[in-house]
Amino acid sequence: MLHLAWRMTAHRISALLAVAGAVLGGAVLITATGVLAESGLRAHLAPGRLGGADVVVAAGQEYHPAGDVPIALPERAVVPATFTRRLAGLPGVTAAVGDIGFPAAVIDRSGRVLPVAEGDPRADGHGWSSTRLLAHPRIEGRAPSGPGEVAVDAGTGLRLGDRVRLAAAGRAAAPYRVTALVRAPGAGIYVADTAAVRLAGRGPSGGPRAGTVDLVGLTAAPGQGPRVADEARHLLAGTGLKVTTGGGRGAAAAPGEDAGRSLLVLLSGSLGGIVLLITGFVTAGALGVSIAGQRRDLALMRAVGATPQQIRRLARGQSLRVAAAAVAPGIGIGYLLAGRFRSLLVGRGVLPAHLPLALSPFPALATIALVAATVWTAAGCAAWRTSRMPATEAVADSHSEPRQSSPGRTGIGLLLIAAACVLSTAPLLQRSLVSASATSIAGILAAIGLASAGPALVRRAGEAAVRNLRPGASAPTWLAAANVRAYAHRVTGVVAPLAMAVVFVLTYTLAQTTVMAATSEEARAGTLAGQQLTAPALGGLPDGTAAAVRALPGVRAAAPTATTTALWTYRQFGDPTTESESAMVLTPRAAGVLDLGVRQGSLSALTGATVAVSSDAAGSRGAGLGHYVRLTLGDGTPVRARVVAVYGRGLGFGPLVLSRDLAAGHTTAGLDQSVLVRTDGSAAARQRLAGYAAARPGLVLTATAGDGNGAGTPPEAWVNLAVVVVMLGYLLLSIANRLVAATAQRRSEIAALRLAGTTPRQVLSMMRREAAMVAGAAIAAGLALSALPLALLGQGFLGRPWPAGPVWLLPAAAVTVAVTAFATIEMPTRQALRTPPAEAMRARS
Repeated sequence: MLHLAWRMTAHRISALLAVAGAVLGGAVLITATGVLAESGLRAHLAPGRLGGADVVVAAGQEYHPAGDVPIALPERAVVPATFTRRLAGLPGVTAAVGDIGFPAAVIDRSGRVLPVAEGDPRADGHGWSSTRLLAHPRIEGRAPSGPGEVAVDAGTGLRLGDRVRLAAAGRAAAPYRVTALVRAPGAGIYVADTAAVRLAGRGPSGGPRAGTVDLVGLTAAPGQGPRVADEARHLLAGTGLKVTTGGGRGAAAAPGEDAGRSLLVLLSGSLGGIVLLITGFVTAGALGVSIAGQRRDLALMRAVGATPQQIRRLARGQSLRVAAAAVAPGIGIGYLLAGRFRSLLVGRGVLPAHLPLALSPFPALATIALVAATVWTAAGCAAWRTSRMPATEAVADSHSEPRQSSPGRTGIGLLLIAAACVLSTAPLLQRSLVSASATSIAGILAAIGLASAGPALVRRAGEAAVRNLRPGASAPTWLAAANVRAYAHRVTGVVAPLAMAVVFVLTYTLAQTTVMAATSEEARAGTLAGQQLTAPALGGLPDGTAAAVRALPGVRAAAPTATTTALWTYRQFGDPTTESESAMVLTPRAAGVLDLGVRQGSLSALTGATVAVSSDAAGSRGAGLGHYVRLTLGDGTPVRARVVAVYGRGLGFGPLVLSRDLAAGHTTAGLDQSVLVRTDGSAAARQRLAGYAAARPGLVLTATAGDGNGAGTPPEAWVNLAVVVVMLGYLLLSIANRLVAATAQRRSEIAALRLAGTTPRQVLSMMRREAAMVAGAAIAAGLALSALPLALLGQGFLGRPWPAGPVWLLPAAAVTVAVTAFATIEMPTRQALRTPPAEAMRARS
């Protein structure tokens, strides 16, 4: 049977090339998505400044919701300092270092902030003892011992004895003298241990984090590392602290960067559904074209005694052989595409540069399994009708298409289109990214429904076109309309994927642009401040910046802001659900610089354990004014906070706002990230504000971008654009292959027309008219299937029944579809016309 399948394959090269192209592209996309998912679960950061530690003890930086994947906590969780002494007494430990990090930046005499190699200004400062955790450090000079001495990374270009200023932990820059230069991966800024405790607020009266360290690094005697790790786990059992070695040290060194792994999991999860839907649709369509071209051969085999199971096994075996040849290069390209996609994410600031991809055979094995299952199922379905028919009926039916479409297939298609219409209403119920993504899914679901119900719809449309043809219509026009009516299955196989390309481009792209437009509109309307002060090179703004700015003449209001992450646990359909939210941190003065559209309560009550929530979140999560919500802060601390305000501009400013008191002591830096400033609009006020920033190294004055929690185009928009380009390329290539294969299989039909007296010019004219009908039908169907989801999206997010986005998108999609249809029908038609008609008919027989 396999030998026969291979012999049949050799005579259907064009159709099977379409199958190979669909499998190749699908393998590329599935593998790339799998690599991203695995990297989110298994990738490890380099140990960096903990490269010299054999064992690291740190607080857990993950939240484990019931029945769901862990959620990374980006803010540094702390460890009681008492564990340092207890761990130092374990057998085999040669040193136990309680590491403390705090915001720090070195400023030279010219007022320039010197960058620290591979550093994070929010935690670049450490005590001198932390140098013992570096991997093979080379130290020149002596350890800092006084309050005015500092050791720095040798990459700063400073020399021993240089005088610098150190901005640390929000304090005003003070003079320091360089006593040591440190050369090692991840080296930062080091002060005396007592000074580090004081600057980081870890002393007895230091605040919420008094008496704690960030982590404890252990060095072990040669060969004693595994034993020390086991002893530490035994000692810390039940404390919630985590003992890590090897690759796990990187997460302990930079929990904020390690949180990027969660983004990969979410990204691959959101892409996975669309990738599988489109891959399955394209592969099934290509196999349908391939099997349809062999109906006569399969019917003859039924006539000579082949059983239905043998027919289906033959179709599956042939398809699997082609898939096996295409899946291997597809997997290889998929790994390369995942690397390029990671580079895009890093370049746009979505992923940390130090987070590598986890490369293993698992994505390849998953791709092979998924592709094999898809091909096996699709090939069996494509050959089902022929295999089940009586032998004589199968031979007779192989010369023409079925006259009537399967009622079950038509019904399923119409049900899918109806389900897509229901799914399209999600933006009316809630204005969120999840509801916006439902628009894209609804469009693709409707396109799949069109592929199922298409033969019946196309046949009716073709009959209407023939009835309404003018008596004087040309022969090529009449033949083209008759072909559409008679070969509805074949035409649907071409129209449906082209329509899906239109639907995918319109719904996926316009969903992103509409959400961006609505977000920017709300943020602009709610941002009263015209300027903002930030200090990214210092790790946060110095203490007292907001008060000093408010004292400047012409400043009407100034309020500090920050962003953090909070996990919100609530009940949905009776079960607990946890969502990770980016939350703004505000003070009661925020009302002077931000208008969140407060509907109930007041931002002036944002003191203590209080929060403000958006109206959408309040309604869907049962968090109205005066209610209490259960949150887990970014460092894993559970809190119970009272809702003191409900605001309407949740899309522009997020679903959650924390009071500054609630977030204090639970962020890595512990500093304000920006100060929003509203002036009287005079040039003098702007000059005074600019002068204030210029006189203080590290401060940056910019105009407010009006984008809520972010500024400018969000990085996710560029990621989505890249996804659209890749998926559209796959769709168009697969569609082109299918069109070429479908047209190539019509050689006998073209030969019969020529033997009946039709000239090559008339044949070309007929095929061009068919291409015009196919392109027109695909564009019209794509627009019809996209219209309702996009209208409801625009109504839900913008209050109008149309989306926001580039006006050129629709004509560009239409032109692309038309060019694809004409080019891929014209070329094989010309090739078929080069073959003498008698020879083509003899080859058919």
